[in-house]
Parts: sequence; structure tokens; C-alpha cells
Amino acid sequence: MKEYDIAVIGGGPAGMMAAVAASKTSKVVLLEKNSQLGRKLLITGGGRCNITNNKPIKKLLNSYSNKNFLKHSFYSFTNEDLFSFFNLDFIEEDDNRVFPKSEKSSDILKVISDKLDDVDLIYNFEVKSISDDFVINDKLKAQKIIIATGGVTYPQTGCSPKNYSLTSQPITDIKYGLVPLITKKDLSSIAGVTLYDVVISYKKSRVKGNVLFSHVGLTGPGVINLSNEISESISYNLLEDENVDLDLEIAIDLIPELSREELQDKFNKDFQLKGKTKLKNYLKLFLTNSFIEFFLDDIGIDSEIQLSNINKKAKNRLIENLKRFIFEITSFNKDLSKVTIGGIDLNYVNSKTLESSVIPNLYFAGEVLNLHGPTGGYNLKIAFSTGYLAGISASQK
Repeated sequence: MKEYDIAVIGGGPAGMMAAVAASKTSKVVLLEKNSQLGRKLLITGGGRCNITNNKPIKKLLNSYSNKNFLKHSFYSFTNEDLFSFFNLDFIEEDDNRVFPKSEKSSDILKVISDKLDDVDLIYNFEVKSISDDFVINDKLKAQKIIIATGGVTYPQTGCSPKNYSLTSQPITDIKYGLVPLITKKDLSSIAGVTLYDVVISYKKSRVKGNVLFSHVGLTGPGVINLSNEISESISYNLLEDENVDLDLEIAIDLIPELSREELQDKFNKDFQLKGKTKLKNYLKLFLTNSFIEFFLDDIGIDSEIQLSNINKKAKNRLIENLKRFIFEITSFNKDLSKVTIGGIDLNYVNSKTLESSVIPNLYFAGEVLNLHGPTGGYNLKIAFSTGYLAGISASQK
């Protein structure tokens, strides 16, 4: 039976980074379920690989609900360390999102793969059992183990609920994260239309961002960021039931730059000055042109009506819906969930080393932990930083 100092389970970004970091001083094996490494990494950012978010580190940490746990990981492996590690040309786009200049996730995968020269790689190796003395599948043994098996989304990349039961480590409920929402309304007539910089709200949660209409529902950065709030507010566990029915409402403020009172004043003035203008043409001042007909039809106002002919009741209905356009949500679009909410319970993991406080010499990295962030490079940042910290910590004798 072959023996190693450290076995890393999972060849995603966190697992690869952990293996690279640990291999500087230790004999390491990386066990990958698929026939290739980084299958999920290749599809991140639409294949462009949004490798991190380049906000200053304190502001970056404030974007996470578990910022105190992440602090040591992020300071151990900063964005500057990340850029130096990959040594590629990067571009920074809106909202501090960082991509390789080539816009190819395969370039990121190649760099980190090339740094695994001192690591034994075993492909098509599905870990089914880990004994108390760290014998894996009765085939190899390690002094320490790093589990970086990811979450449950994108099962085609190797993620599986079974990975949570490899050890007796406590876990939280597992839920969908960054997931599009399926609506009761038929949106096929406006599929592909985007609303820019609107405010989407659910109960007390408010998110500003773009909304993209699909044939079955809502997506886009604003919606999928709000989906985390929705998912976390509902009691369910994907380890028990992956079908989650929803019966809730979200509202979109289509003109967030104006309050109701300001909109009321503007309408009162404009409806007098531009009385002969058709409503559908006037609303081009505020709404995406291809959305106007759908909007007016939905709230029952004639798009051809002239402003001077709109009565007070219709005007109030128009204002109410411009400030609070309701969508009934029936379910998550689970096949497009980008991350997993939940995972290894952080209460039983040392944030400074990522070692289990329950099972000595067992470490965790990446999405398998109960860590997640919004869309925009935040989740790959978790993967690379926790992977590095876990690898360095496990390699210390």
C-alpha cells in the first residue's frame, strides 16, 4: 500500500491549489474523480474564468456572511499573491471582476496544472471510504487528508452529496446558491431582454443589479445574488430532497433613481406638457424599449393611450408597478445553480489552519465548506485562498 504525507481529495481549484502549496515540503497525492482536473473551473465566468474580485481586502471580506472565518485565508493568500502565482496578464472589468486577458479559463487551468509536477495525480479515482487511520478505498494511506470535493451543483463536474459523508465531520443543511428563479408569469415574449441597474427585493433584502429574462424565469447578477437570501431564508436540505417548491414574491423597482413622490411630480408635469405623447413612447425615458409592451400589458394599461387621457387611478397603478413590479416565484432553476450554500460546519473547523477540530489531521478547502459569496469572482477567491491555507497548514510537520 502506497503511503503519502498528504492526500488531497478533489481536483478543482481549491484542491489543486492545496496540492501545489503542500507539495513544497511534503509528499502529496491528488485524487480526482474525473479523467481531467478543473472541470468546473473551465466553465466559470462563462468560460472566461472570473478568477477573483479585486476590491480592497477589507471591503472584499465585508461581502461575505462568514467574513471572520475567511479573514486568515484571505490574508494568507491575497489577490496580489494570486496574480503573482498565475503570472498572466489580467483585465479588471466592472464591479472589480478580474479575468485573464486571454479570456480563457483553460489558461488558468494550465498554469496551476503545470505547478503539480511534484504531485502524484490519480484520475478516475472516486473516494468511497476513509478509515480512521486515513486509509483511502483500502488502496493508499496518508498521514493527513485535505477534502476539497466541492458542493452539489453541476454534478457533471464530479460534485456529489456523497462527498459530505466521507467523514463524521458535522455539516449544515445544503442548499442551492446563485440560482436563477422560475416564475409563474410566462416570460417567453421577453426572453433575452435585460433590465439594467434595477433594485430587486425579497422581504427585507434588497439587491441592485441587472435582471435578465429567460423563457422560464429571471436570471442575471441581481437576481442570482438575491437568490442566496431567498435560499437561506427557507428551510430545506438538498441531502434529503432536491425538489424545492417555492411560493413567494419578489419585487423589482424599475426606476430606483426616483422615489414615488419624485415620480409622481414628474408625471404630473410631463403628462401636461407632453399630453399627446403615447404612453409606450414616453416610457422609453425609463424602461428598456423591448420590455415596455410586456409591462403595460401585464398591468392592464393601453400602450397606445396618450398621456393626457390617463386617469388618476391608472396613473397611480403605473407608478406603483414601476416602483414595485411583482413576480411570483415557483421554484429554483436548480440545473443552473452556480454554488452550494452550506457544507462543512465552520464551528468545527479552525479558521487559521482549516483543520477539523473533530478529527485531527483532516483539513477542508473550497466549496465543501459552509462558505459562499455573491457572483463576481468572490467564490473562486474562496477556493484559491482556502486551498492555499489548507495546503500550507497540512504540510507543516
